[in-house]
Amino acid sequence: MSTATLAPAPHTATIQPPRVGLAATVSQSFTMAYRGLLKVRHTPEQLIDVTFQPIIFTLMFTYLFGGALAGSTQAYVQFLLPGILVQTILFVTIYTGYTLNNDISKGVFDRFRSLPIWRPSPVVGALLGDTVRYTIASVITISLGLLLGFRPDGGFLGVVLGVLLLLVFAFALSWTFIILGLLVRSPNAVMGISMLVLMPLTFASNVFVDPATMPSGLRAFVEVNPVSHLVTAVRGLMAGSADTSEILWVLIASAALTAVLGPIAMHIYRTKS
Repeated sequence: MSTATLAPAPHTATIQPPRVGLAATVSQSFTMAYRGLLKVRHTPEQLIDVTFQPIIFTLMFTYLFGGALAGSTQAYVQFLLPGILVQTILFVTIYTGYTLNNDISKGVFDRFRSLPIWRPSPVVGALLGDTVRYTIASVITISLGLLLGFRPDGGFLGVVLGVLLLLVFAFALSWTFIILGLLVRSPNAVMGISMLVLMPLTFASNVFVDPATMPSGLRAFVEVNPVSHLVTAVRGLMAGSADTSEILWVLIASAALTAVLGPIAMHIYRTKS
């Protein structure tokens, strides 16, 4: 009587993420950024938020509040423009999470994960691509402000430094919406939740008025609001009276957001099924 010989169970190999060098990681990240910009080429309406929104916000708040709060629109735009620039860019950061969630819902996310590329490159590329959007919104807002009478005493250098500081903070804040985009089920939900977060932070700040005129309870919130610190730093740089403590606060907050939220976002991205 013969006995059957059991064949050994087949060995199942564990698929590991590919190891790539620094040059490849940089190249792949910029390729993903270019992909995001190509999407704008095919659907240019995606630029509405960075073209028409800054124009509408700047004109609306300047002419609605200028005469009542500062006596003239030209005087008010000196105070308003740095704040409205901050508000515009922070609203644009929402689209990082929105577009990522849209890729997930369409199955593009799974296709990226199957490619032999550096795993974080789609996320890093999205952040780099959105930096172009932030820059476009900044140029449009400042150009319109100059037409309305904005005259930054800090000169060209002060404006550039203010915009760079804002871009650093926007990059760090975008990790928040990346996490949201990875966790929430639909792009519309990402947009809705993000607006609920940003609306009170931007409107209950020093973007539109001096906090000294506010009730004590609201003023206490405005003074600790991170958006207020950012606006004060950008406003100071553009006015030629930079507040070093506020600039350091923004840089430290940006570094902390990136150091904490970046690894969390990448962990969710790697483990998301």
